Amino acid sequence: MFPKWFDKWNSDNPTNIFGPAIAVGVAGSAVFVAAMIVGWGQPFPTDSQQTGPRGTGMSVPEFVSDLEAGDPAIEDFVTSEPIVPTAGSALAIDTLEGVPDSLANVTVENYERLLEAMRSWTGIEDLLEPGNDGYQTEVAWSMIEMTQNINQNWAAHVQANAEVGVTCYTCHRGEPVPNNIWFRVGPVNNNAAGWPAIQNRVTMTSNFTSLPSTYLEHFLLQDEDGFYGVAQVHDLASRVENLEGDPLIQQAEMTYAWMNYFSNSLGVNCVFCHNSRAFYDPTQVTPQWSTASLGIIMVQEQLEQYILPLEDVLPAERLGPIYADVPKLACRTCHQGEQQPLNGLNVIANWPELAVLDDVPDYSAFE
Repeated sequence: MFPKWFDKWNSDNPTNIFGPAIAVGVAGSAVFVAAMIVGWGQPFPTDSQQTGPRGTGMSVPEFVSDLEAGDPAIEDFVTSEPIVPTAGSALAIDTLEGVPDSLANVTVENYERLLEAMRSWTGIEDLLEPGNDGYQTEVAWSMIEMTQNINQNWAAHVQANAEVGVTCYTCHRGEPVPNNIWFRVGPVNNNAAGWPAIQNRVTMTSNFTSLPSTYLEHFLLQDEDGFYGVAQVHDLASRVENLEGDPLIQQAEMTYAWMNYFSNSLGVNCVFCHNSRAFYDPTQVTPQWSTASLGIIMVQEQLEQYILPLEDVLPAERLGPIYADVPKLACRTCHQGEQQPLNGLNVIANWPELAVLDDVPDYSAFE
């Protein structure tokens, strides 16, 4: 059909038509998708929260659909208005069995109301039932005091942006054991220098990275000398002589693991707290950095005063798999991926009994 010279030229110069066809198809599809987005709008729009000056990259983008969906756990939060005490109201500690000292100033009606809510918040139906003197009772007493302590003495953290506070539900979300607790995991084995050689072990604690899995115990638990780990990063300049006391790459990796935990706990990126042009400069951080710093100290205190002493109270099946240690809380236990737990729901509004430690609850707002 074609001249011989044309057939010969074709055979000597074969052409792959599939490559150009695929390229044209991809380009055409991209143009079509772009036209649809322009014509119909972005199918997954985002909203941006500024955390610092504009133009410096200090913003946290979030999908609008996620913001509108909110936290499904909010719907299951049980609450009720308190019963304002009168002159003749009897105190629960004078009338009922097993009332802890932390609720010494609570009336019978409000004590029973609180117990009903706590059973829902924790999913433990017989919590603090008369005659139930199991380990859950002692744990509940300790957790009540811890909740009161946080609400009264750590308002700068839990009420930094609004008066929201915390209750048992903030962590438990209807489960006897909260999600996102942690146990000690290292050192599982040591390398020649004595540094925990567990970075290449995939663990939930390390957020499935090759960073150290021991950062929570490093920063939140006291060492044998009574000190907490301090976030450190190696020198910013290159070819700097490492002097005694200077941070090593291991300290930097421990810090990166710690920061990664913050990001996952609050569902934010680095610039939520830091100015990305100068991570190392504390004069350029955001107000959220101060709130987070207070949160670290708050968690350290709660662990030391209320959580660690429970190691001798809990049964063996509730203790850690390696060191038989008590389950511990940290940022993610409360926040669970949100900047504010439960999207900033005011959980303390109807529970003045949990708002003060060793003091009389204030019911004046309900009179």
